[in-house]
Formats: sequence, C-alpha cells, structure tokens
Amino acid sequence: MSETISPPEASAPDPSWPRALRRPARGRVRLRTLLAIRWVAVAGQASSLLFVNLALGYPIPLVPAAVAVAALAIATLVPQLRRKSNARLNDRESALYFAFDMVQLTVLLGLTGGLHNPFSLLLLAPVTVSAAALSFRSTLGLTALSITCINILALFHLPLPWPASAFDLPPIFVFGLAIALALAAVFISVYVFKVAEESRRVADALMAVQSALDREQRISSVGALAAAAAHELGSPLGTISLIAKELTKDLPADSPYRPDAELLLSQAERCRHILAEIAARPEQSTKDHFHVLAAPLLVELAAEPFLRPSVALRIESKSEGGEQDPPVMPRRPEIMHGLGNLLQNAIEFAKEEVQVVIAWSREELSITITDDGVGFPPDLLDRLGDPYISAALGRYGGKLMRRGLVARATGTAGVPKPDRRQGDHMGLGIFIAQNLLERSGGSVQFDNNDFGGAEVKVVWPRSALNSEAHKE
Repeated sequence: MSETISPPEASAPDPSWPRALRRPARGRVRLRTLLAIRWVAVAGQASSLLFVNLALGYPIPLVPAAVAVAALAIATLVPQLRRKSNARLNDRESALYFAFDMVQLTVLLGLTGGLHNPFSLLLLAPVTVSAAALSFRSTLGLTALSITCINILALFHLPLPWPASAFDLPPIFVFGLAIALALAAVFISVYVFKVAEESRRVADALMAVQSALDREQRISSVGALAAAAAHELGSPLGTISLIAKELTKDLPADSPYRPDAELLLSQAERCRHILAEIAARPEQSTKDHFHVLAAPLLVELAAEPFLRPSVALRIESKSEGGEQDPPVMPRRPEIMHGLGNLLQNAIEFAKEEVQVVIAWSREELSITITDDGVGFPPDLLDRLGDPYISAALGRYGGKLMRRGLVARATGTAGVPKPDRRQGDHMGLGIFIAQNLLERSGGSVQFDNNDFGGAEVKVVWPRSALNSEAHKE
C-alpha cells in the first residue's frame, strides 16, 4: 500500500520547535558555599601555624604569617556582612575570589618554605574548582596564575621551618616539583573542564528535550480541552438559546425586559458560533479525540505542519507477516514531536520527494524516512544524536555549515528564522527527536541511502507499542 500526500499550496514554518534554551551564565557559584570553604581554610591555616610553632617548636615568622591569615579572614568577613549569603557570584566575581585565595596561599607558603612545604599542593584546589564551575576563560586565567605562583615559590621563599639543621632540597628536585605541579594544574584544568562541560551540555540538552515534550503535551491538552468544552457546553447553550427565544416571543414589544432577552439570545448564539469554530478545527479538536491511530495516519499528522509545495511526501505500508492491516500507534507527544522533527528535517533538505516506509511484523514496527537531498555528512554519522554537535566541529564545522550539512546533521534546518542561528549552534534537533523516540520504547538509526540522501529508521517492539496503546 502506498499513498502520496500532496503538499499544500502555501505552508508556513511550524513553530513547534521549542525555543533553544539559553544556557545559564557560567560561574554561578553560591556565595554561602565559597565563604564556608574560606572559613575552613582560615581555621586550618591558623591551627597549622599554631601547632607547628607552639606544639612542635619549629621557628616560623608568626607575625607575617598571621597577617596573611588575617587578610583571608577579613576578605571573607566583609562580603559576608555586606551581601546576602544566598547570593550567587557571576563568573568574573568567582574568578577574582579564587585568584585572591591563590595569591594569599602563595604568600603564606612563601613564608613557610615555598615548594618545600607539602601544603603547596593546595595551589591546585582553586584551579580544580574553576574548571568545574567557571568559564574556560576564567579557568585559563587561574591556571596561568597558578603556574606563576608555583614558579615564584620555586625561586623565592623563606626556609622551611625545621627543628635542627636546615632542611634544603636539591635545586633539581625543586625544579622538577615545580614542573610537575604546573603540568598537574594544566592537566586538571583541561580534564575537569572537559568533563564538566560535557555534563553541562548533556544536562542542557536534556532540559531542551523536556521542554519540547512539555510544550507538546500542553498543545495536546489545550486541543483536548477545547474539544471537551465545545462538546460539553453545546447542550447548556442550546437550552439557554431555546429559553431566550421563548422569552423574546412572549414578551410584548414595549416590555422593558425584551431588550435584555434579545441580548441574551444574541450572546448565546455567539457562544454557539465560537464553539462551532473550535470544533471545526481538526488540528485542535477532533484529532485529539483519537489517542490511538493507524501508523500511516499518525505519520501523516506528524508531517502535515512541515509540508512544502515543492516536496511530495509518499507513505508506503508493507506487511512482513500475515497481518495486513497497519498496526495502531499511541498518539503520544514524544512520538509526534520526535517523528515531526525527523520528517521536518527530511522535507527541508529533500529536492522533490520524501518517502516513508512503514513495515511491521508480529515482533516489531519500523518507520523508515528517506529523502533525495544531500544526506548526512559521512564523517558525522557516528556522532548523530549527540547534543551540541555543531559547536564541537571547529573549522570542519565551518566548512560544513557553508554547505548546509551541519543543519542537516543537527536537525535544525526547519527552525523558524528568529531561532535558526541559535538552533544551528546548539544542534539539538536530532538529539531531541532521538531521545523522545527512545523514551517511547523505540530505537533510531541514521544512514545515507544509495542515492546520496539521508535515511532514518525508527524501530519499536510491538510489545512496547501495544502496552502504550493500552495506557491511552
């Protein structure tokens, strides 16, 4: 069985694509957390100095060291008194706080042995926190500052407090330790930043998936509510209209109540007219009455908002077993929005035709979407479905962008123009579609067909679709 859907003579881009979520600004560190860590550092530094000087009896320049600790305490107390504890620091403020902590620790270490002091490893702590929470620019600056502090401590420092003879490490060892700490700062900053960045991207992308699903559910709920209102209000309005007509007939022409009765009748007729218009919009009412639809009809409904006059949509049904009638599918927002994204992508890049083959057996149902367009970039086939794929392509992505292949690979070609640039940058179209369809129990495969166009195959186990259909 096959069916060709003629595109409408004029079609506007459907705004069903969720607005690309702007990522929150980096460096949103809570002031309360930062101040708590600082007070721990103040207590730790003060207790260490007193223990080494009083309990162990090691010679320490106690006054300068106490001034350094006091500076950290004052720098912690002032924002605690002047700002709300639940305030969040922006990226710049957080970086300045961490930079001050690093400089203060460098001064304290310089007074107590420099790199000879085993606590010099604490210079890596601000870099690690910055890589996990701040922007790459701030992390790069703090990494450079840490390397500078390490080199200064390797060259300029007071002797390490020691009970008897002076403790002095060979210069080659101090040099090697400085190199090791510098390399550790670079490695930790890069590695932690990459891991944190990937986690942020996935979290933001999943938030976009949830946003798309919520919007589709709201649209479906509004349509169902409109249909229910049109159905439920029809009978009471009919009764009101009938009584108003009788009152209008029975009241004399000069009755002071006749104008009120005529107004009541006209307003009731107006309400009936509005409800009739709502009921006449199939996209908002009658379609939403059907929670379970035949697979070809569901594909047709998912593709309808994106049809173009120059591209024909051909739907074929193929049975691979004894069952001849197409199986039914639940009309869930995940399935409708996921298939809609994939069909929109295919229609936007097709030259003349998009073919959808629906095949089913007793075990599974598959929907294969192929087009005669440019296809997916071969080098990106393995990465399709990753969030922010276009942002990670670098120079290669720029070349593909000029050829339109990044939008092809990210599924953002059909984004309305106001959101299009940002959508291309984020590359969430295919990611959203894949996650929504996998949430419904299906699996998505991407490939190019023999003619150079794109081919996307979605497969559901029949058991998953049947269980979902019974839930509706």
